[in-house]
Amino acid sequence: MTYDAVKQLKPPEFKRLCGVQPETFEAMLSVLRQVESDKPPGRPSKLSLEDRLLMTLEYWREYRTYFHIGQAWGVNESTAYRIIRRIEDILVSSRAFTLPGKKQLQKSDYQLEVVVVDVTETPIERPKKNKSSSTAGKRKDIHSNHR
Repeated sequence: MTYDAVKQLKPPEFKRLCGVQPETFEAMLSVLRQVESDKPPGRPSKLSLEDRLLMTLEYWREYRTYFHIGQAWGVNESTAYRIIRRIEDILVSSRAFTLPGKKQLQKSDYQLEVVVVDVTETPIERPKKNKSSSTAGKRKDIHSNHR
């Protein structure tokens, strides 16, 4: 599904599909456009910048393999990997989409709740093996067709 089809969705549906709000998508796109404008000219990509970002978000959202994503977008598996890695690297290096640090989380008003689950092993009672419960046959009682 290309960006042309996705941009027609309502914001809640867009978020369900991509995992981000349309405004966040546009902010990511502006960061990518800024980096793309600084890039020297070369062979143009088969996919638009919007489609490459959508491919990356699809990978993050669904965690599908590069092979499946490549098949869905009509590119090779290695090309899908390179596109997703490049988009990830650009977004991470921009520092515009990072999570708050450890110190900021410690200062916050959140109250942590800890749940402890006991997962120790317990022995299972099994019936004892004895001769009366088994159905072993003697060798001479077993008839064979291969004599």
